[in-house]
Amino acid sequence: MKNIVTKSYKESIHSKETFFKQNMQSVMQSAEIIADTFKAGNKLLICGNGGSAADAQHLSAEFVNRFVIERPPLPAVALSTDTSIITSIGNDYTFDQIFSKQIKAIGKEGDVLLAISTSGDSKNVVLAAKVARDMGIKIIGLTGKSGGKMAKMVDVLLNVDSDITARIQEVHITAGHIICELVDHILFNQEAGKD
Repeated sequence: MKNIVTKSYKESIHSKETFFKQNMQSVMQSAEIIADTFKAGNKLLICGNGGSAADAQHLSAEFVNRFVIERPPLPAVALSTDTSIITSIGNDYTFDQIFSKQIKAIGKEGDVLLAISTSGDSKNVVLAAKVARDMGIKIIGLTGKSGGKMAKMVDVLLNVDSDITARIQEVHITAGHIICELVDHILFNQEAGKD
């Protein structure tokens, strides 16, 4: 059992170190896009399936409530949380449309979509990205493996170079937390002269 623990945490550390070496500028760019979106009075939409749905919910809560510093709530919506909407769309249409129909309903040009898929090929997340692009909504993609179909659809790609879903998800939530911290810094600390 000790070998499993050691192997897992070492893989996690390695995945994070590799990701941030490859994606440092893209992480900062993502935070700038989200901060600019909030400054303009627009909102962040977040979607994903399974563990990525939980990450969407988690990150939305960090923006709406707070991350670390005391500050006003920021408008972020997890599209994976309303079971009545999700089951209605899934039942009446297809599961592939559960996010795209919500984006059509509440999204607007100037918003930003954080689309999370460990494979980059989740049909409903890919369709959400397509609809967002058609509506003039910027897209940040959190992916893994090769980046899948999403790699060519997003404005900013944050891809974890791993085939292990658990490691990809661990990097995703770390990147998400860092983006939250950067957004807080951009919106609330720079004015106070803190760097």
